Amino acid sequence: MRIGVTGSTGLIGTALCAAITQRGDEVVRFVRPTSTAVSGTTIRWNPASSEVDERDLTAVGALDGIIHLAGAGIADRRWSKTYRASILTSRTTSTTLIADVAKRTNAGVLVSGSAIGYYGNRGDEVLFETSTPGDDYVAEVCQAWEAAAAPLAATGIAVSFARTGVVLDQRGGALAKLLPIFKAGLGGVLGSGNQWMSPVTLEDEVRALLFALDTKLNGPFNITSPDPCTNRELTVALAKALHRPSVFAVPAFAMRAVLGRECADNTVLTSQRVVPNALVDAGFRFNASAIGDMLAVVL
Repeated sequence: MRIGVTGSTGLIGTALCAAITQRGDEVVRFVRPTSTAVSGTTIRWNPASSEVDERDLTAVGALDGIIHLAGAGIADRRWSKTYRASILTSRTTSTTLIADVAKRTNAGVLVSGSAIGYYGNRGDEVLFETSTPGDDYVAEVCQAWEAAAAPLAATGIAVSFARTGVVLDQRGGALAKLLPIFKAGLGGVLGSGNQWMSPVTLEDEVRALLFALDTKLNGPFNITSPDPCTNRELTVALAKALHRPSVFAVPAFAMRAVLGRECADNTVLTSQRVVPNALVDAGFRFNASAIGDMLAVVL
């Protein structure tokens, strides 16, 4: 297969491209026009200006499928007015463009990125793909993100939305930020610690994306472990895995001071108890489910 990948240099994208190559398929990376760091087959594009290099498209020809992961990091920095806007536009403009590319390259399937932020802050409620969306900023972003790709389904291309949870890997993401703190013996719960988290290992994240591509899933699917945990349960498990104490706590006001109120409330303090019914019903099996097992895999 020849598989197009956007966001190929990120944590998930890097692992995904390696997995595609390892199984004997060809990766076609979508890269910025000025990029020189990526080798192999590439298509130059600029989502901000809705441009894709026509010569590259012609040279590549048909694609069997596309996995679209591009977008500005949600919790990478404080949300200035400008960055807040880029969180949305980096997703909607790139998705609209990649949907057009999917049609032009006769791709049979588009797996388009999304996130469990779609559901908003829901307390102890168990959330499925059929659950209603939330009403906070991240939920609105996820709805617009998915809506940008949804019309493509009318062309006969299989379109799915990968609502990803908290991806665990020590090389990046939330876990990479927590590890130095916990290794120093300063780890603890965030806020009340009662907020639900829905993690998944990087390995299972990549496996799920490829499963959706290979089986041509349609519609939303949650990429989260079948066993969500609270922040307190994650804290205890991580401290145990590292043989360190976890007696400290970071109050909600401190997280809001560091990240900004809206960013903190929409990310580390939000509660999302999500389960992956669509994947499980389609026959996917997770290699690691309980938080202790997940940490054993990634540490």
